[in-house]
Amino acid sequence: MSTIAVSNKPHVVCIPLPFQGHIKAMLQLAQLLHHKGFYITFVNTQFNHKRFLKSLGPNSLDCLPDFRFETIPDGLPSSDEDDTQDLTLLSEAVRTNCLAPFRNLLNKLNVNMNRPVTSIVSDGFLTFTITVAEELGIPIAQFFTLAAVGFMNYKILPTLVAKGFAPLKDESCLTNEFLDTVIDWVRGVKDIRLRDLSGSWRTTNPDDILFNLALEAVEGAHKASAVVVHTFEALEPDVLEALSSTASMLPPVYAIGPLQLLLNQIPEHPLKSVGYSLRKEETECLQWLNDKTPNSVLYVNFGSLVVMTPQHLMEFAWGLANSKLPFLWVIRPDLVVGQSTILPPEFSAETKERGLIASWCPQEQVLNHPSVGAFLTHSGWNSTMESMSAGVPMLCWPLLADQRINCRYTCYEWGIGMEISNDVKRDEVKKFFEELMVGEKGKEMKNKVMEWKKLAEEAAGPLGSSTITLDNLVNQVLLSKARYFQNTS
Repeated sequence: MSTIAVSNKPHVVCIPLPFQGHIKAMLQLAQLLHHKGFYITFVNTQFNHKRFLKSLGPNSLDCLPDFRFETIPDGLPSSDEDDTQDLTLLSEAVRTNCLAPFRNLLNKLNVNMNRPVTSIVSDGFLTFTITVAEELGIPIAQFFTLAAVGFMNYKILPTLVAKGFAPLKDESCLTNEFLDTVIDWVRGVKDIRLRDLSGSWRTTNPDDILFNLALEAVEGAHKASAVVVHTFEALEPDVLEALSSTASMLPPVYAIGPLQLLLNQIPEHPLKSVGYSLRKEETECLQWLNDKTPNSVLYVNFGSLVVMTPQHLMEFAWGLANSKLPFLWVIRPDLVVGQSTILPPEFSAETKERGLIASWCPQEQVLNHPSVGAFLTHSGWNSTMESMSAGVPMLCWPLLADQRINCRYTCYEWGIGMEISNDVKRDEVKKFFEELMVGEKGKEMKNKVMEWKKLAEEAAGPLGSSTITLDNLVNQVLLSKARYFQNTS
């Protein structure tokens, strides 16, 4: 797209769900839209805006005249920005308190700027944005920072309710026999069981916040101008076809990803210096990796939200120690429920020559480092896409949200991972690490993930499916109101 004068640029407001993974993916999409010629207003919560400034530096979000940050309150009492906000409390606060602040912000932007808001790109779990888009008469794309199968995982929740699976009658229903019930009635999805679905349905409370947030997101998706999922066509053709069929009753579905590979196509985009992390990244680990042989290091990171018990921490730790493999392990200060994450001196003594512990790191740079051979992950979708894009096979330990179905597809559909049981045992951990790093199955998965990496790069290339789909989203949805404003001005 040719350069547009700042005053004439179409104006898209981007607003993520205020969690690390959702913010990162939305920032990447916003940067791509900026490159396409849009004026961007990116909306963070006040809490997360302060965290960004602390993590990245006081001037880090000054950016450009046509890429600006705004804030709205999240509805929770103020707290120290070093704290991690509670998933359930924050979800409920955003769900109930953000409509009026968001509406007021857009009205302010329309009044105070000679640049009316022409479209909205919202996180799919923020349904109040649809109300505002309808009031302003502008298109809205609901961006689900998920795989297509991850989105389908939520889309079938109303059917689970209709079939009597959710909410649960009582907790005693959660037997292995019940959880192994095969779901064979979802078009485009194969070989999944109840246990592979988002944990939000496993509630006995019909008023459960996360369960209802998911149900509202599915309902809202049907009202949007478009649905965007973070994937590429070659990875999930059957699911994408099912989502795009008339039977799905959805608006047009756009598969755009991997986002970082699309950004890599822009040689010197001016927003390259903008970071994505709410936590300060420790880049020293990259220097440490430089001294390791290719494909020798196991990278361990459970993301920004997963928490574990002290027992889980110890089992993973001694599985690592006993494997004798070099490793880089990211341990957040809040990784262990209600307790310190300090490991015993015996572990440090056993692993000091071959292990490095960091509190946070630049994950994509780590995964793309030649020394990294495998990734122990929680199967969050950003992490899964980043690992696939880097050609790194995975050991999966899923706990929350869409992680279970991501794990199912990673291991059994795409053939690039192995699943570790929820009840972690150090001997099992050691065995999996060794198989993944030096075993025959690990070699097979490495070959397979390199094939997917190539397909991902093709999708993000100049003539790739995701590149074309991004252009279609811009021209078919996000520019429709902008053209109206230009024709009537």
